[in-house]
Amino acid sequence: MFIFFQPDITEGAHYLDREESKHCVKVLRKQSGDSIRIADGKGSFYEAVISEAHDKKCTFEVRQKDHQPKDNFHIHIALSPTKNIDRTEWFVEKAIEIGVHKISFLLCEHSERKVLKSERLERKAISAMKQSQHAYLADIQPLISFDDFVKAEAEGSQKFIAYLGEEPSPQLVHAAQPAKSYTVLIGPEGDFSPKEVDNAFNAGFEAVSLGNSRLRTETAGIAACHSLQLLQFL
Repeated sequence: MFIFFQPDITEGAHYLDREESKHCVKVLRKQSGDSIRIADGKGSFYEAVISEAHDKKCTFEVRQKDHQPKDNFHIHIALSPTKNIDRTEWFVEKAIEIGVHKISFLLCEHSERKVLKSERLERKAISAMKQSQHAYLADIQPLISFDDFVKAEAEGSQKFIAYLGEEPSPQLVHAAQPAKSYTVLIGPEGDFSPKEVDNAFNAGFEAVSLGNSRLRTETAGIAACHSLQLLQFL
């Protein structure tokens, strides 16, 4: 069943916004009395019945609420946005489908993109959440400088930096432990600068590899996310 999104159901918003309403009524041709399934992005699904099928404000009545259990691990991918914004949007979409919990964007010395439009990324995140049947919406953070990020990243998680160093690094899937919180730094196409690597090490990050192939930024982000998901089942 198609999933709709309404984050404020618990605050009494028993209606779909304009875009969701249009898709529900005009595209899917839902009518009053039809059943729909809604996610609030905070961990709950709602079974509801349409009370008024209006394409600008489709109202509904909640019949049942189900809570999706939280994962016992947390994946945070922090990467430098790509020059081609389509590739960054593709990363957001696919990482959320795989099961990332949080995404941060890093402004690095070699970054080719200095500005991000967060609204479009949020829409991509919502679409991917619905597509993958998740009840939790991933946390999408705005662009932040690399140095500020590594200084602010709290203790308590396993912290990794994936980069092309001269010395071989352990594979991420071997360095990480199951059922933990993880933060993985992914650099721009020109990789992290030596200063950034040193700053990351000083902040407690450890070097890891994502394989023998040289990966694009967005591919590396997906590889890291997928490796950490698979780790939970090994």
